[in-house]
Amino acid sequence: MQGPATIKILILDDDTFMLKLLTRMLAKLGYSAVTTCDNGSDALRKIDQIDTRPELILLDLNMPDMDGIEFVRYLVDRDYRGKLILVSGEDERMLRTAEKLVQAHKIPMLGYLHKPVDPDKLSEILQKWTESIAASPLPVSKAYSAADIQSAITHQELVNYYQPKVSIVSGEVIGVETLVRWHHPQDGVITPNRFIQVAEENNLIDDLTRSVLTQAIIQAGKWHQEGQTLRVSINVTMDNLASLDFQDMVVNLVNENNLPPQKIVIEITESQVMGPDARVPLEILTRLRLKRFHLSIDDFGTGHSSLAQLRDIPFNELKIDQGFVHRAWQDDTLRAIYDASLAMGKQLGMDIVAEGVEDRNDWDLLRQTGCDMAQGNFISEPLLPADLPNWQKTWHQRILDESLVSGQ
Repeated sequence: MQGPATIKILILDDDTFMLKLLTRMLAKLGYSAVTTCDNGSDALRKIDQIDTRPELILLDLNMPDMDGIEFVRYLVDRDYRGKLILVSGEDERMLRTAEKLVQAHKIPMLGYLHKPVDPDKLSEILQKWTESIAASPLPVSKAYSAADIQSAITHQELVNYYQPKVSIVSGEVIGVETLVRWHHPQDGVITPNRFIQVAEENNLIDDLTRSVLTQAIIQAGKWHQEGQTLRVSINVTMDNLASLDFQDMVVNLVNENNLPPQKIVIEITESQVMGPDARVPLEILTRLRLKRFHLSIDDFGTGHSSLAQLRDIPFNELKIDQGFVHRAWQDDTLRAIYDASLAMGKQLGMDIVAEGVEDRNDWDLLRQTGCDMAQGNFISEPLLPADLPNWQKTWHQRILDESLVSGQ
């Protein structure tokens, strides 16, 4: 196992005092293979040599001549495979923006440090990293072909899980979002990020969505017969909305299962909604809304034409993307976007769902700001239908034990 003393670290900062200070901090943590540079050109020369190429770079953003952002571009040109920690006196928003840029370049970020650097924060970042090095390496994700996915659809290996959406005021379970998983006979449970794109690229998304929709509406019919007043949300893509047959399929499935249309929510990812020719999807969505299906704009704020879509399509539910919900209680930028999305949805008379609720702080923010519904791992992970009744009992007890709603 690689120990701290053998990990090669490069510190790049134009301030010689900072170079000495960070070197001293690292030495106290057991990292002795540390090189320092006060300019980008010298640092790149060290990266170009195999014997001095670092596994970790502590990078100052604001430097004369070559700043940290430009330096990152040169790292990309060199196919740098190590890790990066940003160090800067810039404000939180600037650091977050720089972090996003580094991630967009596919360079692994361990985190960022504000100047003056807190030794405990540096220690925390490095400890997480060395623990991950010590852990067994994860197997490389297996790639699946179009034929594999077609086989999964044919053999009914795609299984729906359901993540609860709850009222923030009462804690009542309002509905569930359908999230498909592939129960692979050899590889176990496979999440959709490993097969949805392949399905879209190989004209299999209609068959896949039909499988998911059919299972979800049959399940919604069972819940309705049992007296469960759950709304079942189902994600669809622009490809599904390319043919008018889609609307007939949904309506027929609901009728066959004796289900009120109000129990089904069609969720459309906001970045996908409107293409250059919007006539067919607009007709489908308008007709579904006329028949009293619910329409939800998913991942709100992550696309390019949010306001035009709210204007043009009769959505009655708005889902604030998890990227603007989790940690909005402590991040002013996220909070501003969350507040604006919430206010807009309220003004338009829409139901507002906050996605990605991960902890009690997230939940409390939603309570304080008057959001309608919450969804996320703080409440529940996606469940199989058989597991929902036990979860509901546990959830109702949590509401009492943890005083999650007003009046408790």
